[in-house]
Amino acid sequence: MLNALRGSGRRAEAKRTAARLYEELSAAARQPVFFAALGVADTVDGRFDMVALHGWLVLERLTNQGQRDLAQALTDRLFIAFDEALRELGAGDMGMSRRMTKMGDAFYGRLQAYSAAKNEAALAEAIGRNVFRGAQDRGEQSRVLARYVASAREKLAKADPERDALDFGVVTTG
Repeated sequence: MLNALRGSGRRAEAKRTAARLYEELSAAARQPVFFAALGVADTVDGRFDMVALHGWLVLERLTNQGQRDLAQALTDRLFIAFDEALRELGAGDMGMSRRMTKMGDAFYGRLQAYSAAKNEAALAEAIGRNVFRGAQDRGEQSRVLARYVASAREKLAKADPERDALDFGVVTTG
């Protein structure tokens, strides 16, 4: 019984920490610079892409740190937010499962593409395909975003997301 209580206490703490991490990564993903200066579409899709990119950074850090339970709690929180966003847009229960499956496929596809990128150039290509939907005229924006992500990875690698506030750094556009 005591172990069950300890387990539920750890799960509750992971949920609280995941909620904080979600709020922090979501705030970073909503920075106006992404939409105004880099031309990320200020749409549901563009905002989803920025949350997915920042979510990948945090999930990667948690996984590398061996915090799989917290990574799962954060993933759960991300999908709760995706569900809430769809409902706010007027999606009803009919077809919600299909929409969430599609969103899940898109999210995990992006995580896989970003994880497979072995250098900044490959990351810029993955960002170009996903964030900018393959637009040929967005190469420079993709490279700027890839530099930001590389810098954010370095910053996050030095921190403990479980205890520290997330610091992704700043986007340098010039």
